[in-house]
Amino acid sequence: MSTASVSFRPGAVLADLLPASASRVRDIALVAGGAALTGLAAQIAVPVPGSPVPVTGQTFAALLVGTAFGARRGFLSLALYALVGMAGVPWFAGGTSGAGGASFGYVLGMLLAATLVGALARRGADRSVLRTAGTMVLGSAVIYAVGVPYLALSTGMSYGAAVAAGLTPFLIGDALKAALAMGLLPAAWQLVGRRG
Repeated sequence: MSTASVSFRPGAVLADLLPASASRVRDIALVAGGAALTGLAAQIAVPVPGSPVPVTGQTFAALLVGTAFGARRGFLSLALYALVGMAGVPWFAGGTSGAGGASFGYVLGMLLAATLVGALARRGADRSVLRTAGTMVLGSAVIYAVGVPYLALSTGMSYGAAVAAGLTPFLIGDALKAALAMGLLPAAWQLVGRRG
């Protein structure tokens, strides 16, 4: 894998490269699609023994949506995902919905993380393997910074127990998701650079 940066349209994210004859329609479709992708990815849920939080694909989807769409569309996609799930659509982890669950803090963290990684992507943070790795680590840290304290408060766990149940078991999976993003995003820019 090359770590060389593609110098194509500074300040652009991958979604900006889509045809935009009707940019508002494109943006609405992207936001709805990003929310739907996150909801579908949340259905890939594997229970973690001793934790009320399963391993899911939704964190990967949220970070990918934020990075590919940019801060504004990433935020709106995850806000739509959160609001529709709170309204009762069963597309949170494992087909759940509502705002009261122990893992809802992770949903809120994903909203912030999508915004952060989207802003970083506008600065080229997804165009090389190393910068993409850093972007994914920062995005994951934001998710945990909101999700773990929420888990502790919602369940009555101590903060240490919440870290043990809601952070530690997920680190290997997060490393695999980051590795996947490190391959996908820079490769997409390489492909765009060749076609540009």
